[in-house]
Amino acid sequence: MSSYRARTAALLTAATTLLAAAAVLTVRSEPAAAHGAAMVPGSRTFLCWQDGLSPTGEIQPYNPACSAAVDQSGANSLYNWFSVLRSDADGRTVGFIPDGQLCSGGNPGFLGYDLARIDWPLTHLTAGQNIEFRYSNWAHHPGTFYFYVTKDSWSPTRPLAWSDLEEQPFLTVTNPPQRGGPGTDDGHYYFAGTLPADKSGRHLIYSRWVRSDSPENFFGCSDVTFDGGNGEVTGIGPGGTAPPPSPTTAPPSPTTPPPSGDCMAVYKVINAWPGGFQGEVEIMNHAATTWAGWTARWTWPSGQSIVQLWSGTHTTSGSAVAVTNASYNGTLAPGSRATFGFLASLSGTNTSPTVTCTGS
Repeated sequence: MSSYRARTAALLTAATTLLAAAAVLTVRSEPAAAHGAAMVPGSRTFLCWQDGLSPTGEIQPYNPACSAAVDQSGANSLYNWFSVLRSDADGRTVGFIPDGQLCSGGNPGFLGYDLARIDWPLTHLTAGQNIEFRYSNWAHHPGTFYFYVTKDSWSPTRPLAWSDLEEQPFLTVTNPPQRGGPGTDDGHYYFAGTLPADKSGRHLIYSRWVRSDSPENFFGCSDVTFDGGNGEVTGIGPGGTAPPPSPTTAPPSPTTPPPSGDCMAVYKVINAWPGGFQGEVEIMNHAATTWAGWTARWTWPSGQSIVQLWSGTHTTSGSAVAVTNASYNGTLAPGSRATFGFLASLSGTNTSPTVTCTGS
């Protein structure tokens, strides 16, 4: 009888394991997300991501406003700091995005970043100065960027409303050039712009990115103070400060076509422990045709090694990794996505790799 019970228990355990593995797979037919956010001056999600990023890849905010936002919206809002968007915005503003939800764009996954607080990470600027604006190009799309500033009557102690913004944007830019490839932490569009000349003290710079090839729009709030600063950021990290943006480099040739971004890969650390971690990669189809399969590739930057992988098949060559789809998640229609996960070992700093992907 005990032998029968043992066999039954083993079968139940195996069935539970199979169900858990099946639950890891996600193939969703919904508009693709996660494409960009303001980096200079830094949006709340971008600076909170910088504030909380740990050597293991986990998000552990130091800033109290960032911590409060994560308490409300979850750490995934910072793993996806570049995805404050509405897929159905189509250029709409007042009457579409509610007052009090401008910073999140009304996206339920980012409502914590609408909190009215005075302790958000802060970028120090000089009124009337010409600076280089930077906006993440996590996925490349054509479109127009709009930047607004708050009226002098605005207060950081109340949620942002449309009536708090100056009526006209102080900067509008269409299809600017970019540096770095899509899907990297430091890749960005860049463009010169002059800051408002008649501002002093605390303000918000509000950004909108309106795609011209889709109704998808992106939103963000950047907390700034016009105090004679030159891009310094305070309120992030253990010491509460960060250096100003690095010097600009020569722009690429305007004849060089930007990466197409048809396939986009998002890498996340889900959990970590001494000597190992769990990771996940989401593959997104931004092409106009359905794929029959996909491949993701990366090179481990700090000695990590895959122990187990699910929802895909992987091969390795030294530190280089290639993952192809499983039989059940290779077909991706335009705008849909698939996810694979893995367990990995490490012996030092868990630096995140840059993942690229292709669809076929």
